[in-house]
Amino acid sequence: MPLLACRRRAALRLAVGLAAGLATMPGLAGSAWAADPAQLIKDVSAEVIEIIKAKTGAPREAGIKTVLETKFDLAFMGRSALATYWDDKNQALMSRFLKAAASAEARAYSERFGQYGGQTVVIGKIVNRPNGVTVVESKLNQTSGEPIKVDWEVRNTGQGERITDVKVEGVSMIMTRRSDFKSYIQSHGGKVDSLIEELEARAAR
Repeated sequence: MPLLACRRRAALRLAVGLAAGLATMPGLAGSAWAADPAQLIKDVSAEVIEIIKAKTGAPREAGIKTVLETKFDLAFMGRSALATYWDDKNQALMSRFLKAAASAEARAYSERFGQYGGQTVVIGKIVNRPNGVTVVESKLNQTSGEPIKVDWEVRNTGQGERITDVKVEGVSMIMTRRSDFKSYIQSHGGKVDSLIEELEARAAR
């Protein structure tokens, strides 16, 4: 059984790929990371596009991984995705999982960025929820096809604003990961180690 649902991941990667069109907006590339959620989304997009323009191969992958590690709350997202399989008593294994997941995502994004071109993102409403989450609504306009609705969940983790989930047409990245990870673990002896080994292998390919 595949680890990841291909159609959902294609859409999620396109969104988390952070939309190349935003890089064309003046003044974004190289700007300081902003505190407000909408500017965070714009700035992350510009940073990723600069990486794509300037780097290929391993340097590109490393740059994307840095963005993931510094602008996304990977610990929160990883724990949420692993759900009941998260083990507070085994911090070494959980740290290995988070590292493997970040590396696998960076590798996947790096390989697929070259396939995209001409997309633009339009920031819409900013919704502040009582639980401390801010939702930045946006539309991803494609060169062909209908626009894609993308909602970014942002929260202050104590170290500044971080992206904690991305929803593409209402489909949550965290919930998609949770379903895929659960299926993989259950079909491989119920051990998180098997998932980690798969993620590590994907990152190394």
